[in-house]
Amino acid sequence: MSDRLSVRWTVVARDCPRPVFACPACGGDRPFHPSGKLRLNANGKRLDAWLIYKCDGCDRTWNRPIFERRLAADVPPGDLAALRAGDPAFVRRLAFDLSALRRKTPVILQFDRVDVEKLATGGDQGATGVDIALVVPHPVGLRLDRLLAAELGLTRSRIGALAEAGRLDVDGGGNVLKRPPRDGQSIRLDLDDMGDRQAILAAAG
Repeated sequence: MSDRLSVRWTVVARDCPRPVFACPACGGDRPFHPSGKLRLNANGKRLDAWLIYKCDGCDRTWNRPIFERRLAADVPPGDLAALRAGDPAFVRRLAFDLSALRRKTPVILQFDRVDVEKLATGGDQGATGVDIALVVPHPVGLRLDRLLAAELGLTRSRIGALAEAGRLDVDGGGNVLKRPPRDGQSIRLDLDDMGDRQAILAAAG
């Protein structure tokens, strides 16, 4: 029997980030959501591509440039095929590109609703500690301490106390619990002598 339970958590955001712009139709700042649609125009050998957003208030559209006036030969074949097909996975990847969004607006709404898929990769429920490997395909707005509290069935104050006591270790530097989880992040939790060890192990995966 291993003294460590190893699990992988895949954390998937339910909601795409929403840039905030002044909407002429609404008469004020409004968040815009991705419509799920792409636009691709050809002008000779050059291409323009946009991801289409809609105002939350009135459905007025905003075309976010993906690229403009680019030679077709310079577009990766996989990206070009995805653009032409309107591939949903490609659209989702673009919608979560925060760097590209920040070049258009300083105000971006992020949301904390996530789905977490848990998979045990080693050890068993008799372990005295948990090692959690995080897979985060796209940025999420949820703080790490909130994620751990919700998924382990603990309070945020308990999560903080475990970290202070050295029983919860997370890579990523200071204040890491107050920041969103990152892809590839690892978490180590020691449960030896805890009365609710079995409940935490069961919740972990």
